[in-house]
Amino acid sequence: MTAADPAPTPAFNGRLAILLAMAMFVLVVDTSIMNVSISAVVTELGTTASGVQGAIALEALVSAAFILLGGKTGDLIGRKLAYTLGLLGYAVGAVAMTFAQSLTAVIIFWAVIGGIGASLLLPAMQSLIHGNFVGAHQKRVYALVGASAAIAAAVGPLLGGFITTFWSYRVAFALEAVIILVVLLGLGLVKDVKYTGERSIDLVGAGLSVVGMGGVVLGILVWQEGGGYVGLIIGLGAVALGGLAWWLNSRKKRGKPVLLDPALFSSKPFRTGVSGQLLQQIALGGTMIVLPLYLQMVLEYNALQAGLSIAPLSLSMFAVAIWAGRRAKGRPANLILVGFSLALLGLVAIVPLVPIADSGWYLAVPLIIAGSGLGLLVSQLNNYTLSPISDERVSEAAGVNSAAGSFGLSFGLAFAGAIMLATLATAFTSLAYSSTVLSADQQEQVATVLEDDAQLMSNTGLEELLADEPPAAAAEVVRINTEARHIALQVALLIPIFAALLGVLNAFRMRRLPDPKASSSAEGSLLG
Repeated sequence: MTAADPAPTPAFNGRLAILLAMAMFVLVVDTSIMNVSISAVVTELGTTASGVQGAIALEALVSAAFILLGGKTGDLIGRKLAYTLGLLGYAVGAVAMTFAQSLTAVIIFWAVIGGIGASLLLPAMQSLIHGNFVGAHQKRVYALVGASAAIAAAVGPLLGGFITTFWSYRVAFALEAVIILVVLLGLGLVKDVKYTGERSIDLVGAGLSVVGMGGVVLGILVWQEGGGYVGLIIGLGAVALGGLAWWLNSRKKRGKPVLLDPALFSSKPFRTGVSGQLLQQIALGGTMIVLPLYLQMVLEYNALQAGLSIAPLSLSMFAVAIWAGRRAKGRPANLILVGFSLALLGLVAIVPLVPIADSGWYLAVPLIIAGSGLGLLVSQLNNYTLSPISDERVSEAAGVNSAAGSFGLSFGLAFAGAIMLATLATAFTSLAYSSTVLSADQQEQVATVLEDDAQLMSNTGLEELLADEPPAAAAEVVRINTEARHIALQVALLIPIFAALLGVLNAFRMRRLPDPKASSSAEGSLLG
């Protein structure tokens, strides 16, 4: 071979590509299993639906709050080690869900440790794919890993529902742990990717990002559980986010290393793209917590029935994302506008169906419409956001994009759940006080109980609690519960609806901008 000859392309490492796809599958399917297993987890752990919903939101929050720091950690300790630690964090969460006997264990091991694992795993996977594959092989692996994530999102509710119904949710998480073990056994195939850039850490920026994102969502979760100092916690988070923006700009002007380069936001397509990613995930998060709660706690569906009812959303989202990624034509901004508009239309159509639906099939057509819109967004938003970013900054931009998406998901999960419980308490109290069946003492007792602990509860569970009450009063409380739950769920749906509406307005801003030109690293957006 002469000096002028190009270096031979390394052989494609198919085993490593499959292991990376398996890791991504577990990462995505994990939350789907929890969503369709809420009622089973509530029953087995003797906890509440709001407590499990809070744990789901907390896991997404921890991932969002630490993902920027997780990327920098991988730079310092090595991407392979960060990848390994991330897998181990997820394994701890899966094993904890297999054996946990209390909600506290779920929060500590699944939500917190698992969330930190995700914050290490995602950025490390981005770098390892870049470092272990080149050229067409690299694009092939990005496509494989992206397809794995899409398949997990599509089949997760069905797979989790089937296993939970016929065996146990614990079996589903045990299988997750087995998959992670297989991936860990293949670590010898992974070549580490060294980091040659600035190694100093912006500790203040990292702290502000964690406190900022964490404070806002944690405050909502505290409010949901009836805790105190809610305004102080949310205010602290908001101040920290404002302080982060000031700190990054100030530190950049002094020529010092920053957690993330604020110059990224000088690109209007990047700003509008990240905003779209945030709003899409708020809409998705709010929808994916409200619907499972409605199906399991109101219609009293088991996990499989809930998974089948949600399937029109996830399957249409998957199908349209695959189709649009390959064949959709036209300006990306126009496709994003259509995506948010369809999501808005589908979600709005669900609201009047809530009081009359006695089966999940009532929701099928609206969910197909909403899922088709979300699928268009999945196919377009990441590439739109990262396309104008230069090759050397695309990993940093992808980290910001991931953080925005994870924060939006956790915010949607937490805020929709909190609004639902707050509305439930208000509606239940109002209906109780206006009842002509309940005595004044009974009305006051209902208000007192809700003030301390408002919970979404099935009518069957409520009837068991009211077994010793007079039949007329018990029947009236059940009637009130039915009506209040419908109101609460309709109001909670306004959170994803409002996010989709803001997404439509943001898409109109995109249409006024020139289409971004793709950089050679845009393929990496599949992990963004």
